[in-house]
Amino acid sequence: MTDATPLLEARQVFKGFFGNPVLKGVDIALRPGRVHALLGENGAGKSTLINLLSGALQPDSGAILVDGRPVGRFSPAAARAAGIAVVQQELSLTADLSIAENIGLGAFPRRFGLIDYAALHRGVREVCDMVGLTEPLDMPVADLALGRRQMVEIAKALYRKPRVLILDEPTSSLSAHEAGILAGLIGTLRDRGTALLYISHRLNEVQALCSHVTVLKDGGVTADQSLDGIDGEGLVRLMVGRKTGDLFPPRPAPSAGALRISVEGFSAGLVRDIGFSARAGEIVGIGGLVGQGQEDLLLGLYGAIPAGAEKAEVCGKPGLPAHVGAANAAGIVYVPADRKHEGLVLPHSIASNLILPSLGRLARGGLRDRAAETGLIADLARRLTIKGDVARPVQALSGGNQQKVALAKWLPLDPAVLLLNDPTRGVDIETKREIYLMLRAFAAEGRLVILASSDTPELVHLCDRVVILREGEVAARLSGDAITEEAIVGAAMGIDRKGAAA
Repeated sequence: MTDATPLLEARQVFKGFFGNPVLKGVDIALRPGRVHALLGENGAGKSTLINLLSGALQPDSGAILVDGRPVGRFSPAAARAAGIAVVQQELSLTADLSIAENIGLGAFPRRFGLIDYAALHRGVREVCDMVGLTEPLDMPVADLALGRRQMVEIAKALYRKPRVLILDEPTSSLSAHEAGILAGLIGTLRDRGTALLYISHRLNEVQALCSHVTVLKDGGVTADQSLDGIDGEGLVRLMVGRKTGDLFPPRPAPSAGALRISVEGFSAGLVRDIGFSARAGEIVGIGGLVGQGQEDLLLGLYGAIPAGAEKAEVCGKPGLPAHVGAANAAGIVYVPADRKHEGLVLPHSIASNLILPSLGRLARGGLRDRAAETGLIADLARRLTIKGDVARPVQALSGGNQQKVALAKWLPLDPAVLLLNDPTRGVDIETKREIYLMLRAFAAEGRLVILASSDTPELVHLCDRVVILREGEVAARLSGDAITEEAIVGAAMGIDRKGAAA
């Protein structure tokens, strides 16, 4: 089937914005019955190419073809009519609508001119069963956790019975179980003759699911080939020219710094009655399956949700921060997993996002000190290697650069503790490396980094110690040579060393 005429194709497409070329003569062909990987660093042009293939953008030159025929001006409506569906990394759901309404949006069955909710629910239930969504169909999407919203987004695409399915970082917020369901669906769709384009920075998924790869770098195609015989190291070399082992900075010898956080009998959200301590100079990983209390642990320590402890000392003071302002004043900052909705003000400029937490400290006599702000912005942009006009909206940056802004905006506060929730979610390999170097430098400066991560290699290679949570309790505490992928996954899934369920 993979030698058949492509269902969707781009030929020599060029696209630029404000005189800046983004795509430079890109070719890609999505064939029936093939899972095609699209790889590249953030800023390589992947999102722009997806938007061209789905009709959201028009190429400056070149052609988009459907079933081997050029389509001229290609709109999102024309793409949907041609059977093209996209699961975006950043969700396109409407929070106040129900699960069923979000899935059927734009394709509602109607009766006498009104939405036929009975027919809608029947069709929606079918795709919900396929993706493991068991929640009531009339539940507002706003009430769902991020991973479940991602499954609604996938169900929304499947509801349209696509001939071509584009998946952009589809597992970035999914649990291992949900990712397994998606992998099975991808295999089923492939076998039915669907053409799939799979974008992911998780190279193990690319190896497991895809048979062909196109690599973009600086807006051009640097590789377009079969994945036969290519391992993870080979994929990394195609993308950035270095080995995966070079992504992580060396882990220094253990050294005991000042106690920054110590809690006993700590509870917050799903977390119940745990003990936890961490010192300056450490990177402490928090692992486990998605939704086991990792986020609640961070938010409780940050004062963002109600929390309690039998005994607590944070940054040299007894007790937990009562609220976020108290946490910031004590030297604790938090970087959320959802940078677009919680970490940044997207329509605002890069500059205003960078200085937002520091406005009060920079002011003089109640007035803004523009000179001080300009100097701080320039320093942070230099440290982040952000090029170009910082007056641009932060939403104009690639995902990796947005994440660097979400992290670096806190640096002028000179925090003692950084609480990071999946800080490399949806970030390319090269930007991951930059973030890892930054975090190791923070620890070397005597800061404490607490890192909740769904990326197991990140926990293994970056962290000095790892705490695994399962159902809100500590399932394992790992350090040194005991930090392995097998130990982390086993503890997260409740498997003991003999392979039996705990």
